[in-house]
Amino acid sequence: MEILNTLGRRKTAVARIYVKDGEGKITVNDRDYKEYFPTSILQFQVNEPFEVTNNLGKYDVKVTLTGGGVKGQAEAVALAISRALCKINEEYRPALKAKGLLRRDPRMVERKKFGQKKARKRFQFSKR
Repeated sequence: MEILNTLGRRKTAVARIYVKDGEGKITVNDRDYKEYFPTSILQFQVNEPFEVTNNLGKYDVKVTLTGGGVKGQAEAVALAISRALCKINEEYRPALKAKGLLRRDPRMVERKKFGQKKARKRFQFSKR
């Protein structure tokens, strides 16, 4: 199998991944993913596409992450891995779709408006 390249996004995080056959090594920004994502919840999110498709330990993944926080980055990596697995074998698509791993979560931070304190919060109104 040649090297597959896919992209995953969440909030402002962007994950570019390169997938090839291997022994299940996941590298994020030249560090092991367990070191980069220290909590078990984030590690589970990164591994979830492999667990759903029973491919744990079959592919090596090299990830380049930019922007966002750790939670958004973990979800971006999961989306990118899911897309790569669909490219590898189209039969994985229904299982990944059922778990919601192929949906790009569109929720973003709303911008701050002028004349207001935050995006929706306003300055205190004074009648007199």
